[in-house]
This record gives sequence, structure tokens and C-alpha cells, in this order.
Amino acid sequence: MTALMGIGKSAMFASYAALQTTGNNIANANTVGYSRQSAQLADAKGQFSGAGYFGKGVNVMTVTRAYDQHLTNHAVATNSVAASDAVRAEKLGQLEEVFATGTSGIGYSAGAFVNSFVDLANAPADGSARQVVLSQAQELAARFRSAGEQVASLQTSVSQDLKASVASVNSMAKQIGALNREVAALNGTSQPANQLLDERDQLVAEIAKLINVTTVKADDGSMGLFIGGGQNLVLGSDVSTLKAIPDAFDPARLQLALVEGTKERLMPEDAFAGGSISGLLHFQNTDLVDAKNLLGQMATAISVKVNAQQGLGLDLRQPAGSGAPIFAVGAARVLGASANTGTAALSITVTNGSQLQPSDYELRFDGSAYALTRLSDKSVVTGSPFTPAQLAAGVSFDGVSVQLTAGAAQASDRFLLQPTALAAQAMTTVLADPKGLAAASPFTGSMGATNTGTSTIASLSAVSPAYNGSLTAAITFTSNTGNYAWSLSNGTSGTATWAAGAPISLNGFELNLAGVPRSGDTISVKPTVSVAGNNGNALAMSKLGDVPLVGVSSGSVGMSITDAYADAISNIGVRVQSGKAAAGISQAIAADAETARANKSGVNLDEEAARLIQFQQSYQAAAKILQVAQSIFESMLQAGAR
Repeated sequence: MTALMGIGKSAMFASYAALQTTGNNIANANTVGYSRQSAQLADAKGQFSGAGYFGKGVNVMTVTRAYDQHLTNHAVATNSVAASDAVRAEKLGQLEEVFATGTSGIGYSAGAFVNSFVDLANAPADGSARQVVLSQAQELAARFRSAGEQVASLQTSVSQDLKASVASVNSMAKQIGALNREVAALNGTSQPANQLLDERDQLVAEIAKLINVTTVKADDGSMGLFIGGGQNLVLGSDVSTLKAIPDAFDPARLQLALVEGTKERLMPEDAFAGGSISGLLHFQNTDLVDAKNLLGQMATAISVKVNAQQGLGLDLRQPAGSGAPIFAVGAARVLGASANTGTAALSITVTNGSQLQPSDYELRFDGSAYALTRLSDKSVVTGSPFTPAQLAAGVSFDGVSVQLTAGAAQASDRFLLQPTALAAQAMTTVLADPKGLAAASPFTGSMGATNTGTSTIASLSAVSPAYNGSLTAAITFTSNTGNYAWSLSNGTSGTATWAAGAPISLNGFELNLAGVPRSGDTISVKPTVSVAGNNGNALAMSKLGDVPLVGVSSGSVGMSITDAYADAISNIGVRVQSGKAAAGISQAIAADAETARANKSGVNLDEEAARLIQFQQSYQAAAKILQVAQSIFESMLQAGAR
């Protein structure tokens, strides 16, 4: 009778344990990170008798959680990649807004500025036309400056996000270290600490959304977390600290370092394969840098070209002089790495705005020579490496000149060259006086009164700052095929052949003809006397919108400013679309991985409701066993009493 009651009692305990576990599952169905639990039962050891072994009920062995290490790791890894792609796509969307289209874009403003010279050419002495030119110049500079400031603001936002993310990683890493201590302490009980394990797994998943981690379980039940290709973030209860530190060159940008004792181990961007920190670093170090340099390239190119053409004309001041610069941009700069030990000082100067490339450059000294790398495409600059003597004399490339001006570098010293990074953000209009616009050409041309051809002067303007404005030129066409003779007042003379559409260039000026000259036709070129009535330089300015002045190099004919801006919009647009596509794909993969994990570990309320009924019936049946055993026992007592 005792055995029967023991069986009933153990059955009730087992059913109650199963009911309690099922109820807990239902209660935590919506708890993030909770893994479905199950009461594990085992047949109690039987009692031997002459008639065989008789069962003695059931034992509750433990409570386990539904868990698959492979599915969990896969879900964590894919979510980490998705987080990286998502934050980069978000930031790229914000960057796309910097490159506005239509009438609010830089390209439209640049076109309006250049076109304003058409009205000035029609009335070179008109004050209102001159004021319109200056207003358009101010608008163009303001748009470049606004775009540059927006890029700088995005950098600030990225830095703040990085600092906040690093702080979150450190906080959760400490929590995992504390949980590791608790799990290790309970490891000797032979019973799993399900709640602690769930909490730790959830923290690992949250950290992975910020920075990609790999996990290794130890024999004591603790879990090690490693980042950046094997650097330990958490090892047992020992926790390292992740730190956002200023970039070695530019303190406005951040890098990551792992603090180990008193040392800071720098973690390169490519060491991270996922997490929002990885996406932020990629956006900061690639997309923002490229956007900044694209804007700077255009701002510098148009500023240099406009200022150069302005300097080739005559303004309305008394006495008339060559035009003062209209624009100023942020200066090119050289940044030495914070770890440099040498005393080398370098200078960088823009020599040709049209040849500038949208890139920073790294100059690295190996102890004997300087290697120069274009960072936009990781290519070695032609002529590199350079000796210290070559650098001291000055090295020119991509429209800039770099010179070692003082001191000497030590092996491993590095320098970041930024020809255009600050150009747009600091672009301003420095000409305030409308009379300072140099609309007049220093030369005035006239066709001979007895000419019989149809040619007229389409434009006449200076093309070199070395022109001699006091010289005169006499040009005579000697044949109907375009041959002409010319003479200058300094005694220089010569012959040449003119082709329709081609300019006649002499003494730093350029003469363009419309129509066809005839043999015997003459052209006289003299220094300009009536500056107010001359529009030669304004006409030259009005043509700058069609002149390739951005990205002109040996391998490229370059683009006009409006085409360059359209190309920049396309460049950013492609990044945005590829970023969105990558985010969509990685999110779908992560969702599938999470679904697979949840199918294994998650709580299904329908299944739990069915189990609840099952275990309720088991409990009631166990109670019936006790009831029967009690009834039999009472019957036996009554029989013994008789």
C-alpha cells in the first residue's frame, strides 16, 4: 500500500513540475530572450521481488531549456551583419540629402552664377548686372559651405553614435562577466541555470548588434567573447574595455581601441565584420571622406578657375586693375600622425584646381624614402617613393605640390595630405565691391575697314597672367585658306595658319573669330582704353559652364562643374541604392535565422496550452491513484478490525 501511495505521490509531483514549467513558459511567451523550458522526468528505480521488478514511480531530474548552439550563433552573426548594413544605409540616406537636386542643388547654382556673366557681358558697366553676379557668387559659395557643414554635422553625429555604442558594449560586457561568475559558481550543482544562461545569451545578441563577436564556452560554463579577429572582450569574469579614441591624423574622426591594462590596442576598421559600430566606421572612413572630397574638389576647381579668369580681366576701379579673387576656399592641409617621432614639417599647395582628385593621400616614411598612396583607390602615386631630397625640392601630382619645408622624418612616420577636404566647408565670397568684377579684356580688337571677308571678332580675352597689356598686334590674312601674318609692337612677328573654330593665340591673349576671313583682311589688337565698354573677360567667364574644369588629368578630359555635380549625385545615389539593397538582403537572412532559432527555442502558446491540459489530466490521474490507495488502505483497516 505504501508503494502505491509513493507512486501516486511521485506522479503528482512530476505532473505538478510539468504544470509549473508549462505555466512559466506561458508567462514568459513574450519575454525577449526567453527559451522554452521542459521538466525532464525519469523512471524511478524499481523494487525487486520474486515476481520481478515493480516500479516505484517517477523522478523529476531537471528543468532544461530548448537551445541549439548552432542556430543561436547563426542568428547572432546574421543579426550583427544586418545591424551594420542597416546603420550604413540609414546614414547614406542622410548623406544623400546633402547633394540636393533641382533648383536647390549646387549644380543649378553654379549654372546660374556662370550665366549671370551673360547679362554682365551685355552691359559691362551696369551696376545692377554686376550686383547680380556677386549675389549669385554668394549663393554658390553658401551652398558649397552648407553642404560642407552638413557633412561635418554627419561626422559629429557618427562620433556621438560611436561613443554611445562603445559605452553600451562596455556596460553589457561587464554584465556578461558578472553572469559568468554566477554561472561558474552554480556549475558544480549539475543543474543548468536556465535563467542566467538566457540572460547571457540575450546580452551576447545585443552586443553583436553593436559589434561582431565570436563566443567560446569554457568548461566551467562561462562564455568568452572575442572581437576584432581574436581580441578578448570578456574572458571568464575578466572584462576588457572598448574605447573610442581620436583618429591618428584627424581628431574629428574616431577609431576603436581595446584597453588592456595600461595599453590601448588599436582595432582597424576591417577587423570588424558586423555590428552597427562596423557600419558607422565604414560610413565615416569611406563614404563621408569621399563626399567631403567630392565637394572640395568641385569647390576648389571652380574657385581656382573663376579667380584665374577674373585675374585676366580689368575691373572698373580707378585706375583699372586686374580683377581681385571672387572666391576663397578652405586651405589644403597636412596632418602628421600622433605617433610620429620625427621633426619633419610639410606644406601642400594647390597648383592646378582642374587636376585635383577627390581623395586624401597618405605619405609614409620607411627610413629612406617617402611612399605616397592615393587613398580613394589605394593606388601608388606616379613617381613614388620619393627621396627626402626630392620632397625638399617639391613633388607635384594630381594638381598639388608637396614640399618638405623643415626637419626630418623618422622611420614609420606618416602624414595625411588633404588637398580638398576643407575646401567646401570654408568656401566664401571675398569680393564685395561690384566694381571689382573684371568684365573687360585687357585687349580690344577691331576688324579692318576694308575687309572683304565675313569674319568678326567673337571674343578676345587674356589667357595667361603673363600677358603684356601694353603691346599691340597687327594681323593680316595672306590667303583665303587661313594663312595669316602677325606682328607685335615689341618687334616680334611671324606667320601661322588659322582653322575655323580654332583660336588665334598671341602674347597671352586668345582671339576667336566668327565667319570666314578673306585674303587681305586685317585685325588690329590694342590695349583696352574704354574699360566700361569692354566685355571680353565677361564673355570668357560666361563660357566656364561648358569648360572641363573638374578632374582633368592624363586619363580624363574632365567635366564641367554641372556635370561634375551630377556625377557626384550619381556616385552617392549608387551607394545609397547598394546600401539599401545590402540592408534588405542581410535583414531577410537575419529574419530567417531568427525564425529558425525561435522555432527551436521559442514558446508556442498553442502547444503550451495543449501540454497544460495534458499535464492537468496527468495530475488528476495521479490524485486518483492516491485516492484508490487510500480507499484500499481504509478497507484493509476495516477488515482487520472485524
